[in-house]
Order: sequence, then structure tokens, then C-alpha cells
Amino acid sequence: MSQLLVSGPSVPRSGEVLTPEALAFVADLDERFHARRDELLAARRDRRAEVARTGTLDFLPATAAVRAGDWTVPPVPAALRDRRVEITGPTDPKMAINALNSGARVWLADLEDANTPHWRNVVGGQLTLLDATRGRLSFTSPDGREYAVTDPATAPVVLPRPRGWHFDEAHLTRDGRPVVAALADFGLHVFHNGRELHEQGRGPFYYLPKTESHLEARLWDEVFTHAESTLGLPHGSVRATVLIETITAAFEMDEILHELRDHAAGLNAGRWDYLFSIIKNFRDAGSSFTLPDRNAVTMAAPMMRAYSDLLVQTCHRRGAAAIGGMAAFIPSRRDPEVNERANAWVREDKTREATAGFDGSWVAHPDLVPLCAEVFDAVLGDHDNQLDARRDDVVVTAADLLAVDRTPGERTEEGLRGNVRIGMHYLHAWLSGNGAAGIDNLMEDAATAEISRSQVWQWVHTGATLDTGEVVDRALVERLVAEEHEALEITLGGPVDPEARRLFVGCALGDDYPDFLTLQAYDVLLARGE
Repeated sequence: MSQLLVSGPSVPRSGEVLTPEALAFVADLDERFHARRDELLAARRDRRAEVARTGTLDFLPATAAVRAGDWTVPPVPAALRDRRVEITGPTDPKMAINALNSGARVWLADLEDANTPHWRNVVGGQLTLLDATRGRLSFTSPDGREYAVTDPATAPVVLPRPRGWHFDEAHLTRDGRPVVAALADFGLHVFHNGRELHEQGRGPFYYLPKTESHLEARLWDEVFTHAESTLGLPHGSVRATVLIETITAAFEMDEILHELRDHAAGLNAGRWDYLFSIIKNFRDAGSSFTLPDRNAVTMAAPMMRAYSDLLVQTCHRRGAAAIGGMAAFIPSRRDPEVNERANAWVREDKTREATAGFDGSWVAHPDLVPLCAEVFDAVLGDHDNQLDARRDDVVVTAADLLAVDRTPGERTEEGLRGNVRIGMHYLHAWLSGNGAAGIDNLMEDAATAEISRSQVWQWVHTGATLDTGEVVDRALVERLVAEEHEALEITLGGPVDPEARRLFVGCALGDDYPDFLTLQAYDVLLARGE
């Protein structure tokens, strides 16, 4: 079997994670599944070309029997029955401890969009998860303050989110080529923690991002089955919740659960990545697929309501959990009025999800855990979940999922300016190693940068008109970039990373549309030796 070559910079305690046995396990996963991953990425490109040609999507005729069939996924383990509040965040020790002390039922430990894949973050995240599994996670800040998990036995269940299928890990190579990052993230975690989590009754459980088809879910199922067999875990020990954050996956929710079957735990309804996917797939489909300001696109928009209602119905029909989207608000210590307005919005959003039948929802900050719990407690009562809420009233067609032109809202200079400013600000933070950036009292991750640059690209290339009558063109965007770059340097009190501006402008105004901004940004990290 091929061996892995580790080429990343030195990271303290890395020998605890990058053991010969763990690296051999990851090498085996990559050798078995890398080629199939490549085929599936090619299938993505083919499907995107088909969408460009036809201007539409539909449910797959070949899998109609799966959608019509009478089947369910196995009941979830006890640790996953109650998921009414889930907190998300990166795996640096301090934020991990805050999440584990938050009172949430689940912590999504993010190795993906909230994590800059500096090698120190990749290895450090695995060390955080290693320590958390063993109840020994602690942290001492530079000013001497000490942090520790209050009670590991009652802490949230941990669901790591590995990187998506599109990403490679350049610091681990096999036969001269980078390994699949998803296999590295999953492989290192399950190798070191899978058995212990299984014995605790708390895993190994995962979130799966960026899935675009049931065939990609099938690959994950094959990976899980092989890992269980190799590590001596009972079949079905690994359970996964899939983020339905691409428009193509929204047409294959039944099929995704069916492919995972014994390894399925639920589905999650994202927002920014879902809108990013709509723009990516229909970027050249004309004005009917051109969205208003991204902040105007709420989950109450007809296409978003159709998507979320279909997700709840599909999950509960199949016995899987339906998890709602993110409340990204970061409470202000200085402005009670900001908190009052934001809390009212969060309460309204979580109430919508709970009454729609969702079994739980996400928050980004520990202070929002009690609010989200209060809303779901009122609906759930003594029950752990709402799996009995079948939502038989829901009837969703392909046209409903694609009703972009029915989305209320305007395209404004303020919205365009916000995309420019937040896109550059986030990239500046990401390049510095912070993938979870607090911007305007919101916890932003890579999805924000993706939707921001995508919306600018779409508005420019479709000649979208703002509410003032002004046409969005390159000259307008370049003016806003210059103004917002200057303002950002004042906000930061220093220079903006020049690559942040270059990357944003290149991806927002270039003739070609890059599938993922983060892949281009990753090249910058590698060039810097990070």
C-alpha cells in the first residue's frame, strides 16, 4: 500500500495525530476512493453544463421508485434523538470549550467553512477533537486565563464536519498527489476517536457538507462501511447528517438518505451555500434567476419555503432528523438595542422552523442557546423531536424549488456595497487563519464570501439594475471596491491583506466563474508555506 508524505510546517503535538497507523489508514482510504471522487467531480461539471444548456433542473426519473418507496432509515442512537439546539463553530480550543459549555445538545465541530485550512488549523482541530473525546480539553489564554469543559459527560454530542469532496489536502500526498481532504479529515478523526466514541454511545457522528448528488452520498456510505470494517466498529456505528446546501441535492433528498441508509441520521437546511449554489448553477440563465440583495432573501421566500418544507417532509417520512438553519448573530456587549432587534429576529426565525416541523436548529453563539431552546421547548414539550410531524400537506414541484423570480426584494447599492465590503473583510480574516469571522455582529464563514462574490458576478454579467435605475457594471463595482477597501483599512486599523482584494475582485469580476473561491485562496496559503 502507498504511504503518505507529510510536508506541512511543524505543529506542536502533531505526533499524537499523525501517527504511522493513522496515516496508513488515511492512505488506504485515499487509495480506495480517490479515483471515484474524481469521477464524481467530473459528473458535477457535466451536470452544470446540462443546466447551462437547458436552464432547468428536475427530479431524477431513474430514481422515481426510491422516492415512491416505503422505507425508512434505522432509528438514531439515543445521543441523537434530541437535537433541539445545535451550536456551530471552529475547532480552536477556546471556541470549542465555549461550545461544549454552551448547553446545546450538539456541537458541529467545523473543519470546513469556519476553518481556514492552515496546516496548523488542520492538525490543531484534530488535537482539539482528540482531547474533547477524552474529556481533557483545556486552554490557557495569553493573559493567563484558564478554560476547561465544565462537565464532559453532559457536554454536547460532537459532530465534526469534514471538508467537502472538492477539496484536496496539499500537506498530505500519496504517490505525489494530494489526498482528498474529506478523507483526511474523516479518516484521522474516526481512527483516533471512533472506538472510544462508540463505547461512550456518543459517536462517531458527522455532518457532510457540499453534497451535490445521491452518488456522492453513496461514496460516503462506502467510505463509512470500509472504515467500520477496518476499525472493528459495528456496521451503522457511523451516522451522518447531510447538509442540503446545493440546489441539485434539493432534488435528491430521498435518494441521499436512501444511499446512506444505515449511516443516515438527518438532513440540514442551509441558506447562504444554498443561494450560492443557485447562482453557481443558473448564473447564465438570465434575469429570472437573478436574486435581490442577499439579506432580502429570507426563508419565507417561496423557493426557500418550498425547499425547507420538502426537507422536513422527506426527513420525517424516512425517520430522519430535520435540522434548521443558522442564527449567526453575535450579541453585542455595548448596544442593547442591537441585541433586542436581533433577538426578535432570531426568535421569529426559530419559531418558523419549530412550527414547520424541524427537530432542532443552529446557533453560532452560546448566548443564543437559551433563546433557541425556549422556542423549541414550547413546541416539543416532553418529546425529543418532531419525527411524528409528517407534513403530509406539503406538495413541492420542481417549479417551486426553482421559483427564483418570485423572491421578493430589491437590488440596491447598499446590498452591492455590503457584498464587496464583507467579501473582502472575510477573505482578510480567512487568509490570517480565522475562518469564523465576526463582522457586523454576525459570525461569518466561507459561505458568506461565496454568496457575496457570486452575487456580484451575476449582477455584473446579467447587467442587473439597482432600485435607483443604475446598471451594475464593472466600473461601478471597481469604484465600490476602492471605497470599501479604504473604509476597511480604517475599521481594521491597518492594511488589508492585498490578496483579499485581489481574490475578491478576480472572482467577482473575472470572465470565468470559479467553482470555489476557497480553492483559489488555498493556493495563496500554500504559496506562503501555510
